[in-house]
Amino acid sequence: MKIRVATYNIHKGVSSIRSTPRVLALKKAIAQFDADVVFLQEVQGKHDRNSAKFGDESRGHRHWPERAQHEYFAGDSHHSAYGMNAVYDHGHHGNALLSAYPIGGTHNHDVSDHAYEQRGILHCILDTPQCQVHCYVVHLGLFESGRGRQTQALIDCVKASAPNGEPVIIAGDFNDWRNNLSDKLRSELGVVEVFDELGARSRLGDLVRSFSGREKPVTPARTFPAALPFFRLDRIYVRGFKVDAAEVLHGTLWAKLSDHAPIVANLKLA
Repeated sequence: MKIRVATYNIHKGVSSIRSTPRVLALKKAIAQFDADVVFLQEVQGKHDRNSAKFGDESRGHRHWPERAQHEYFAGDSHHSAYGMNAVYDHGHHGNALLSAYPIGGTHNHDVSDHAYEQRGILHCILDTPQCQVHCYVVHLGLFESGRGRQTQALIDCVKASAPNGEPVIIAGDFNDWRNNLSDKLRSELGVVEVFDELGARSRLGDLVRSFSGREKPVTPARTFPAALPFFRLDRIYVRGFKVDAAEVLHGTLWAKLSDHAPIVANLKLA
C-alpha cells in the first residue's frame, strides 16, 4: 500500500506581512499536494474578527470561509480532524489532519509548557485498507527546554497508543532548528525521518567518510523561511514504511502563502 503525505504550517491562513487572508489560495495549493494525508499546523478553527472583516460578501469576493479552515480544506475529498490548542476571545487555532481514509479515532494531547504558548499533539487513527495507521500532528514550542519535555510527551504518547510496532507517521513543525531531537525519537520509537536516506549525498563525500570511519550525516530538510529556506524546522518521521521520495516545495507560490515551506513524501507500507 502506498501513501502520499504532506506537512505544512499554514500560518493561520494569513500572510506574514499585513495578515492578508490566504485561505482560498491555500485550499488550491493543498490540493496540489495530491496527498492522501495532510498534517497541518496553525490552523484557524475560529476567528470572529477575520470572519467579519473578510467574509462579508457585500464587500465583494469572500476571502474567509464560513467553515473552520480544516473543514474547508478537506472539502468533499478528505475527512478531517482538529485539535484546538490556543484559545482567545475571538477564536482559536491548533493542529489538523486531512485524510482520504476514514479517521477511526482522535485525541488531542495538551503538551503546553507554559501559559503563554499553547501546544498540542493531535493523534488520529486511520482506517486504511491494509491496517490502522497512527498519525501524530506535532507543533512544538519555541524554547529548547520546553521542546525537550514536549518530545518526551510525544514519545510517551506514541508508546501508549501504538505499543506493538504499529505503522506510525509523526509530522509537523518541531521548531528544532539545531536538530537535537531526532536521535531520541529514532532510538525511543524506531522511526526514521523521510530525508534520512534521501538527503543530499555525494560519492566523494561517502568515500571520504568510509575511509575515516564516520557515518553519513543525517539532517532534515530546510523549510524556513519559505522564501529562502535556511532553518530545518519541519519533519516527517515514519515507522513501518519505506520512503520512496521526499521533497520540499519551493518557489514563488509557496513563499507567498506561508512562512514555512511544505514537505511531501511518498511512502510504502513495509
